[in-house]
Amino acid sequence: MADSGFDVVVRGGRWFDGTGAPSALRHVGIRGGKIAAVSTAPLPDEGAEVIDAVGRWVLPGMVDIHTHYDAEVLISPGLTESVRHGVTTVVFGNCSLSTVYSSAANCADMFSRVEAMPREHVLDALERYQAWHGPVEYLAALQGLPLGPNLAVSLGHSDIRAAVMGLGRATDPRARATTRELAAMRKMLGESLDAGFVGLSTIKNPWNKLDGDRFRSRRLPSTYAPWGEHRTLHDLLRERGAVLQSVPNLTTKIGMVRYFAQSSGVFRKPLRTTLLSAADPKSNPRLARVIGLSARTVNKVARADLRWQHLPVPFEVYADGISLPVFEEFGSGQTALHIADELERNALLRDERYRRWFRRDIERRFSPRVWTRDLYDAEIVECPEPTAVGKSFGKIGDERGIPAADAFLDLLVAHGARVRWRTTVANHRPAVLDRFAADDGVLIGFSDAGAHLRTLAFYNIGLRLLKRVRDAIVAGRPFLSLEQAVYRLTGELADWYGLDAGHARAGDRADLVVVDPDGLDESVDAYAERSMPEFGGVSRMVNRNDRAVTATLIGGQLVFADGEFVPGYGTKFGTGRVLRPR
Repeated sequence: MADSGFDVVVRGGRWFDGTGAPSALRHVGIRGGKIAAVSTAPLPDEGAEVIDAVGRWVLPGMVDIHTHYDAEVLISPGLTESVRHGVTTVVFGNCSLSTVYSSAANCADMFSRVEAMPREHVLDALERYQAWHGPVEYLAALQGLPLGPNLAVSLGHSDIRAAVMGLGRATDPRARATTRELAAMRKMLGESLDAGFVGLSTIKNPWNKLDGDRFRSRRLPSTYAPWGEHRTLHDLLRERGAVLQSVPNLTTKIGMVRYFAQSSGVFRKPLRTTLLSAADPKSNPRLARVIGLSARTVNKVARADLRWQHLPVPFEVYADGISLPVFEEFGSGQTALHIADELERNALLRDERYRRWFRRDIERRFSPRVWTRDLYDAEIVECPEPTAVGKSFGKIGDERGIPAADAFLDLLVAHGARVRWRTTVANHRPAVLDRFAADDGVLIGFSDAGAHLRTLAFYNIGLRLLKRVRDAIVAGRPFLSLEQAVYRLTGELADWYGLDAGHARAGDRADLVVVDPDGLDESVDAYAERSMPEFGGVSRMVNRNDRAVTATLIGGQLVFADGEFVPGYGTKFGTGRVLRPR
């Protein structure tokens, strides 16, 4: 019998092309890593690998625009936690952090505390694999790995600032980049854009601190740069049509005005700008409406091209003891996190003067914040004292006749990081989430995949959005069509970043995901834990939705099916490539 001419045939699924066009039952033929046919009639499959998609959805591979895989990709390039949930393209180098120009020690100090990753393992990965000198060699080194998904990379402002000025001067509030140093940073950015980086990431949020012993608890270098330094780099981005990703300081209105003005396209090219984050914080319920309106207004009135990044699920976070970034928001929390030694930290937490300070910070109602600091809204999920599990710190305080803040500190002094608790910081109102999901002023992203290993697990945000959309349609209250939802997770993101990804038409690269809609059940809202041998066996928060994703293909190769990866994936062979913007 003659060979069909296809390498893979995906048979009989509901096919979505990633443009928002109507879906339809189709058969998809793959040849040479590309989609060769999309047919209403069955395709010949002699000699081809056949994937049965009857009753299932066939989508373009999802795009995750906000990850921090910069270190993990070096030691585990399959990036399996994303790929098993249908992600086939990731963007990293976000929040001013990259590993292109700075030393391994500087990068480890900048990444570890901000992204809640074990510093010694980040440092080890960089020292073993950081053999590049500049962006061309960096991208070549990435492409030389057995990559699982496709990668696109931003250059981090903190990276180049530390490389040019030294980490000490770059984080000294009295220091300013000289004319020569600013020219060197601009040259580095230009070299990176020439090499194929998608843009630059910066940060103004003051709550992100350095790890290590040299400059511990100083802010990230990008936050110390005056606006003129940022503007000089923005001008090059605008000239080249590249992307600015940034984290504003939301507590200062003038800072937001500057971002809006920089993105403006009045009498010039707009600066493509994406900011963190479109959220519905419990601490400020009115902010959600202002965020959505701001992007739509500046894009219309100022001809800007600005998008907020949005996490389309409740922002539930977990903490082991006090190890949670929201404690960086206030002075007593910063002081505790500054102390790395547990015995020394416990001595501080016992001190009555410190406790009075901590109580004031927790109970203060009118101060800039992301977290409500409501310890009645913080549930203990693990503790050596079994009677504490399932209760809030506030309830324990009531039972003991002490303030909630003291109950919190007492448990931490007694048990340290063995007290595990959770709270929802934002995105708790379904109606507001629905509104954001349909808002053209936001991009669906901000999973933070690869970071905050013990704090959050949002590797499957695409599946969680698809579940909400499907449930709403079934309930008769749709806020997006399935086609629109798929477009928001695939083609829209790829097109905005200028990447060859996110579509599933004839001629497109065959990055595909087969989803069983019956698998979009309550399991997608849960999390699991798995050991991460690459980082010393740390128990990492993950998702497990193997009933939902029945197959993932990258570059026309089946890499994941029925809960298992193909042997050798991400170790002996790779399927992804480094993507450069069109």
